[in-house]
Amino acid sequence: MNCTFNVKNVKLQDSLTRNLTNANYLSKMKHLSPQLQDYFNECVEQFNDPSFIKDDPIQIPHRFTRLQDIEIMGFWSSMLAWGQRKTIINKSNELIDLMDGVPYDFIKNHQEKDRKKFLNFKHRTFQATDTLYFLEFFQWYYNQYESLETAFSQHLSPDATTVETALVGFHNLFFSLENAPHRTKKHVATPIRKSTCKRLNMFLRWMVRKDNKGVDLGLWKVIKPAQLLMPLDVHVDRVARHYGLIERKQNDWKTVLELTQNLRTLDPYDPVKYDFALFGIGILKKDLF
Repeated sequence: MNCTFNVKNVKLQDSLTRNLTNANYLSKMKHLSPQLQDYFNECVEQFNDPSFIKDDPIQIPHRFTRLQDIEIMGFWSSMLAWGQRKTIINKSNELIDLMDGVPYDFIKNHQEKDRKKFLNFKHRTFQATDTLYFLEFFQWYYNQYESLETAFSQHLSPDATTVETALVGFHNLFFSLENAPHRTKKHVATPIRKSTCKRLNMFLRWMVRKDNKGVDLGLWKVIKPAQLLMPLDVHVDRVARHYGLIERKQNDWKTVLELTQNLRTLDPYDPVKYDFALFGIGILKKDLF
C-alpha cells in the first residue's frame, strides 16, 4: 500500500469512549484498523521528506544555523501562518530583510528608532502594533534567556502528558510586559480561551521533533515529542473527521486533545508526525472529502 491508494472507505473501529483528562486514556482509545495504520504510516513517509520544505513556511527557520535566529523566525513565521503558504513565506522573508538578514543580532542590538522601518509591515490582521510588540518582547526576553525553549519548558513538568501548561505559561509570559497590546493576543493563542493553538503547536513540532528526514528541526531537548499536540488546521480537521479520528462537533482545545490521543494509538512517542499524513492527504485528495 502507498499514500496514493484510495482508502476512502476505511474507517475507525468502535465508538469513542474516553475521558480526556484520564491518565489511563490509552486503554480507552479507539482501535485503528491495520489498513488505516499502514496507510497513515505510508503517507508520513511520503510527506515527511526534504522536498516538503521548499513550499512550506518551515523553510524560513531552515535558512539559519544559529539557534536564536531559528527560534525567532520559526516563531514569527508560524504566528503568521494563515492564508496561502506562498504569502506567508514572502512576508516572513520581508521580516528577515527588515532585520538585515540577522534576526538575533538585530533583536539584541537594535534601538527604538530602528523599529520605525517596521511600521509598514502588515500581514492580514497582523499590523504594526503587533510587529512592534514582537520586537519588544524578543529584545526583553533574549536579554535574559539563551533559548526560547525556556519560555515554554519552565511551565512544563517532566511527567506532563501534553504541552498544555507550557502553552498557557508562554502566553502569560509573552504578554507580561507593561502595556502589552490587547489586540496582539489574537495572534498568540492559549488553551485558556479554548483555542486550538494551531500555530503554536506547529512551531513546537518544528522545534521539538527530530528524525532522520530533516524536515522538523528537533533542536529543543527539554520538551519531548510525546508531549506535543497536533496542529489542527482546515486540512487536518477535514481528513481527521473523514477517518473518524475526531467526533467532537466543534473545533476547540478539546478537539486537539481528542485527535492527538487517537494518534497516540499509532505512535505514543511521536503522535504529531501524523500531521504530515493528514495535511498531505488533505492537500492532495481534496476531491475525496
